[in-house]
Amino acid sequence: MKEGLIEFATKWHEGQKRKYTLEPYVNHCIEVAELAEANNIPFGYEIGLFHDLLEDTLCTISDLSSLLASRYSAYEADFIINGVVALTDIYVPANFPSLNRGKRKVLEAERLAGILPTYQSVKYCDLINNTASIVERDPSFAVAYLAEKKYILSIMNKGNADLYQAALGIVDL
Repeated sequence: MKEGLIEFATKWHEGQKRKYTLEPYVNHCIEVAELAEANNIPFGYEIGLFHDLLEDTLCTISDLSSLLASRYSAYEADFIINGVVALTDIYVPANFPSLNRGKRKVLEAERLAGILPTYQSVKYCDLINNTASIVERDPSFAVAYLAEKKYILSIMNKGNADLYQAALGIVDL
C-alpha cells in the first residue's frame, strides 16, 4: 500500500529544506512517519508522511484524496485525510494577522487538544522529531519553543502513552 507515497510527498516538498540542517524537508516527514509506524499508530505512517503537505505545499485535499483513493478503502482514505487536516495549523499569521505568535500557539494547542488520540500520537512524533534539532541548533529560540510545546502537551494528552512520555521527556530538557 505504501508504494508511491514517499514519491508523492517528495514531489510536493521538492526544493524545501529543513531550517537548520538544509537536508530535504521530506526527510522530516519520513522520520515522523517511521516513528508513528514503529509505535503502531493506525495509519500513522501515512498521516505522518503527509502531516505538513496542506500547510507547507500547494497540495490540496483533492490531490491527496486522488492518491489515496486507489490504495485505501474510502473509510481509510478519509481517516488519513482527516488526520492530515487535523495536523494542519489553522492559527497561522496569514489567517490571523492580528494575533501575535503566543496567542496563535495557545489557540492551536487548544484545537489540538480536541483531535483524535491517533492524530495526537502523530503530533507527538512530529514534536519529538522537531525538538531535538531546534534545541541543538537554536538554543535562544528553543526557550520559547519548549514552553509552547510544554503547554501543548499539558492539554493534548490523549494519544499513545509511550510517545506522550517521550515527548514530555524531550521538552523537559
